[in-house]
Formats: sequence, structure tokens, C-alpha cells
Amino acid sequence: MLDLACIRADTPATQRRAYLHNAGAALTPAPIVAAMKDYLDLEAEIGGYAAATREAARLDSVYASVARLLNARPDEIALVENATVAWQMAFYALALTFKPGDRILTAEAEYAANYVAFLQIAQRSGIEIDVVPSDASGALDVAALERMIDRRVKLIAITWVPTNGGLANPAAEVGKIARAHDIPYLLDGCQAVGQMVVDIEALGCDMFSATGRKFLRGPRGSGFLYIKRELMLRLEPPIIDHFAADWVARDRYELRDDARRFENWENNYAARLGLGLAVDYALAIGLSEIEARCRMLSGRLRDGLRSIPGAAVRDLGANPSAIVSFTLDGIAAGDVVAKAAAASITIGASDPASTRIDAERRALPVLVRASPHYYNNEDEVDRLVALCEGLR
Repeated sequence: MLDLACIRADTPATQRRAYLHNAGAALTPAPIVAAMKDYLDLEAEIGGYAAATREAARLDSVYASVARLLNARPDEIALVENATVAWQMAFYALALTFKPGDRILTAEAEYAANYVAFLQIAQRSGIEIDVVPSDASGALDVAALERMIDRRVKLIAITWVPTNGGLANPAAEVGKIARAHDIPYLLDGCQAVGQMVVDIEALGCDMFSATGRKFLRGPRGSGFLYIKRELMLRLEPPIIDHFAADWVARDRYELRDDARRFENWENNYAARLGLGLAVDYALAIGLSEIEARCRMLSGRLRDGLRSIPGAAVRDLGANPSAIVSFTLDGIAAGDVVAKAAAASITIGASDPASTRIDAERRALPVLVRASPHYYNNEDEVDRLVALCEGLR
């Protein structure tokens, strides 16, 4: 049973505001913040090198924590600066193998940062980008994906939970298709990790990228990449240094035999420690319990918004995530966000450019985005509904 009182005590800002912006950056639990401060104090006292040596066991344990979170192996985990770096290291490593005429298959709600990378490699290498259409619910159409497979498809890359729209794409069903056709599968899990159960084996993906700062409640400047060992050993990272590879002779280097070949030597050890502690915090609560509460709170918010004349919930999918996207007739999203802030309610907005294909297909304006998490209570959700009703 989730101990909400204890969790909220670990999140003191909940006493001052309704924080419903976890798809942007969640509130980090106070014990994790304290541990990161202690680590910085240690660096200030004995220096960064000595601090890292003294805390080596704790820092190394982060790999095992992330592996437990994902049901993966520690040697398949790379710890990097953020989810973008994680995704880019995987994608650009694969891109080194692409030839003119090769195809990438992606989804309509793909995130802008990923899609511009597709475009760059298409311009450089002459590959093709093909977008899988959505089904009636707005999710990626799995049957259409199957029909689009041919020998030229060298990568399936989708975002599991897009930045807006509430959608949770059928990631595991995509994984089954990718495995059946032996096609590498890159899954952006940035908005999924921390709010949903993540099982790499069930998902069937070969690569998975995520951040610490969102629903995982870790620090900014932290992220990780999972890459399946069999694929990892076949890939050359797009950039390397002397941590990723040993300089074994004047004219030769040897890559590491684990996922850390996608890391570099220098990193933010305080943030790395915080990431590991955030993972452990979520695991101690239980991801099944977290997911159930997130779905309950976001469902309550959607129901409340649908009861307001002139409010439109813009979410997709049969089983939406904890990201609630909506508009209020005649009121700009930025104004809704500002009015909420004045009432000590923190929410955000999402620009159509972040998911351009989906936004153009649905003619979306800038959306208001609210994303409750397990540490929120029903009253906070109801406060946002009441504020939106008052704006009408």
C-alpha cells in the first residue's frame, strides 16, 4: 500500500503548491536532494577525484539499480547526461551502418528531437523516413507497421509515451514485430519511466532511452541508455574517448565490452548518485502501485475537464498515460498556465512543433499539459479542474 503521507512529507513543496508538471520535471524527494548535497560537500572537502573514489561502490551500484528497474543486465546500461544523449548515442551508432535506400519506420507522434535526427541522417546518407499511420484510437497502427516491413527497413524507432496527447503507444506489440523480422528497435521511454512498469524483455526493444528528471523524480542532467548486449557488441559508438575504449597501441584501440562504451570519462557524480537513489525510491514504492495511482489521478482530471463547457481533452489512445493535454475555448494555453501559477498550481504547455506530424494531422494549437504523479492527491487535481471551470 502506497504511504502517501510519508511520500508527501518527503516532498515538502506539496504543502505550498499543487505540482502537476511531472512530464516536464518532477519534484525530487528530499532525502535524494540531501544525499546529493552531501556528495557535493564531500567534493568540496576532499576534491572530486577523492570523493568519487570514496563513494565508488555507491556510484557503481546505480547500474544495478537501473537494470532492476528495467529487468535488464547491469552491463547493458550506460549512464549519460540526459535522455537526448542516450537516444542519440544509440541512433547515431546505428546510423553509421545505414546505406542509401535504407528505411526508418517511426510513429506519427514522434518527438521533435528524434525526428530532426532522422532528417539529418536522411540528408547525409540518403535513407528514407516512413511514418506508420495511427489507428482509430490515435495509437500506432500495429497492422500497418507489419505491412510496411520490407528488407530495406533497418530501424524501428518510436516514442512510447509522447510529450503530449496522453498516448501510450503499443510498444510491446511493436517489439514482437521487430523481433520477428530481426529489425533493431529503438524505444524512447523518456515519459514512461517512473510512471509505468517497464520490462525490457516484455517490450522486446533493443535500445531504450530515458531521463532522470521526469516521472522518475531524479535530478536534471541525468539519464540512461539500455542496449541489448548482442547488438551493443556489434555497434561502434558515434564518438568515443579513453573511457569508452582503451588505447592499446599507437594505431589501435579496443572498445569496452559493455554498454559503458557509450559513456565518456567525465560526468556529474552527484547527479549520477541522485539518479540511482531516485530509481531505488521508485522501486521501494513499487512501479505497479505508482502506475495505478497515476492512472487514477489522470483519469480523475480528464473526467473533471470533460465536465466543463468549452474544455476539450486532446488525449489519444485506449489506455492513456498520466499526461493530460487539453484546451479551453478562447483562452490561450499560456494564459491558463499563468492563471494556474497565480493560484499555486504548476502545469505546463506543449507546442505543436514538439510533435509536428501528429499536431498537423489533428490541427492542434498549443496545448495545456498537466501531469499528475503518485505524490499528488485528489484535492490538487480538483483544484485545477475548479480553476479551469472558473476561467470559463
